[in-house]
This record gives sequence, C-alpha cells and structure tokens, in this order.
Amino acid sequence: MEVSPAKTKLGWIGTGVMGSSMCGHLIDAGFAMTVTNRTRSKAEPLLAQGAAWADSPRTVAAASDVVFTIVGFPAELRDVVLGPEGTLQGCRRGSLIVDMTTSQPSLAIEIAQRAAEREVISLDAPVSGGDVGARQAKLSIMIGGDRHAVAALQPCWEAMGQTIVHQGGPGAGQHSKMVNQTLIASGMIGVCEALLYAYRAGLDLETVLQSVASGAAGSWSLSHLGPRIIANNFQPGFFVEHFIKDMGMALEEAQRMGIALPGLGLAHQLYLALAAQGHGRDGTHALQLALASLSGIDWQTRP
Repeated sequence: MEVSPAKTKLGWIGTGVMGSSMCGHLIDAGFAMTVTNRTRSKAEPLLAQGAAWADSPRTVAAASDVVFTIVGFPAELRDVVLGPEGTLQGCRRGSLIVDMTTSQPSLAIEIAQRAAEREVISLDAPVSGGDVGARQAKLSIMIGGDRHAVAALQPCWEAMGQTIVHQGGPGAGQHSKMVNQTLIASGMIGVCEALLYAYRAGLDLETVLQSVASGAAGSWSLSHLGPRIIANNFQPGFFVEHFIKDMGMALEEAQRMGIALPGLGLAHQLYLALAAQGHGRDGTHALQLALASLSGIDWQTRP
C-alpha cells in the first residue's frame, strides 16, 4: 500500500490528552480523517479541523484505509478492535490497523493474528513523549509488525513523531514501551525525592533545578516535569491511573520471563498509594505529593 494524503483515508479512535494532538497533525498533513471517541465533545476540535464523525469503530474502519487507535486500557482496546462493533468488523481486505495505545504485548500479537485471518495488517506502535511531545509532533514511536507496512506509513509517522523505530514483529513495539515505562518509573522517584531534599534543605527550587538539569543528573522528566512540580501544576501529560496500568503490565511480563525488577515494583506501590489519595487522574509527576506526605510535608501549601 502506498500511503499519501492524496490517496489514503485515515481513521482515528481515541481523542484524549495525546490522541487529539496526534490526529490533528495528520489532518494538518492533508489526510482525510474519520474519527470516533467515547465522548463526542472531546472530538469537536478535530471535527472543526475537517474530520468526519462516525458512531462506532466499525464505521470508522469501513470509511478508512488505515485506522489508528489510542485508548486507555487493554480491555477498551480489545473491545474497540475485536468487539462486535470493532474495527476488524469494518476493515476491508488489505487495510491497516495501527494501535498506539500502551497495551499488553500478548494482546498486540493476538490482534495481529486475528487481523491476518481477515487479510488485514496490524501494527503495534505505542509512543513516548507525553502531551508535550504529542503537541509538538516530537513523539518517540516504537513499532512492531510487518516492516513493509511500517515503511509505507512513513508519512504518518513523520507527521506525529521525531524518533521512529521498527523494533521487530508483532508485540515488539509494546515490549519496547515496557522498557520505556520501567525507565520512567524509577526515574520519577529520583526526580521527586531530589526536589523534596532541595526543599527541606532550604534551597531555591528553580535555582537548584537550573544547576542539576544540565549535568549528568539531567533527564526529560527532570527538565519537563520538574518545573511543573515546583509550580504545583499537576495537570496530566499522562494519567497516574494509566501509568499504574503500564507498570502492572511490565511487572506481569517480568514475572513471565522470570526476572526481578524491584525498582519497578517499588514505583508501582508508590503510585498505587498516590491513586488511593485521590490523584489517579493527575499527571505522573504528582508522585511528589505522595512522597512529600511520607515526610509530613504538604507540598501544595509549602511556604
């Protein structure tokens, strides 16, 4: 399949924090787009850009050559793709489905197998970069599946991301995202603990961040989320409840492979505590609130 704005009709399912920006970039690139979402109001900006609305994933697929999905949880993904009104029911032979949700590698493999039975190609292509990366079209896209399909979709990848890597066969993209989330999980503990230390030591948080972010301790999380933590801005670039889901999947995969990941296990427990405190719909950097609480500090009302 040759993919181009002039020839290819796209479909998009899931217009949340990241999905809306990603879909918008494809519309801006000139692609005809059909969208659906559980809540239509969240798709209104895309409809204003020129996208057409469909009432179900099946209807989206029937109108599209390539269908992208990015939803919250594996159970939602299963329903959106494999359910009675799912995309596979509407796909034509030779079409592509591309899932950009962070989901289970085993589900990615199952979807690819079910799609192949209908002569449809399925790719798993989770992303990293959060809301900022999605808005700026600078996402890292990790792709599993048929290499020819991956190459054909290059105009779409380039509209959404900056680092585009084919990792291997079905499920390889999702396994790569588990690596990504494992790195972020322990790293976020370090960011939050370091800022907590700086606060208790009486340092100016913005000044100390200026010093450490440019050295060996620097990271994407420190540079992009550190300022949000200091400003008490815990709006989500990525929801805590979704991160808990991701860590749980990574731990399940680790257990299946017989490896111990104690750092990931600790982060998972800390995030569960954060969600129990009512912060499941905040951004992942809200971990600061749970760690500060362990030391008897109300971070949001600090002097």
